[in-house]
Amino acid sequence: MRVGMLWFDSSDQRDLAAKLRRAAQYYEAKYGTPATLCYVHPSMVSGTSLALDGIEIRTSNTVLPHHFWLGSPSDETQRRSAA
Repeated sequence: MRVGMLWFDSSDQRDLAAKLRRAAQYYEAKYGTPATLCYVHPSMVSGTSLALDGIEIRTSNTVLPHHFWLGSPSDETQRRSAA
């Protein structure tokens, strides 16, 4: 991702899906386009890659727990994956 938004949510009242939905709604309202990719700390999910509501969720040790790094893959990354 070239551009993204960092979102923090440490609430015990919401699960991962609810947290991601709130972050994605804010992202779309702020930037006018939906997020399609989200990086989270590995401790927040049981696998290394999954999806929710059209958002691919990937894990990264560089993202702190309770943080969500949302955005869209860059055009260059999309071209590489299509090839």
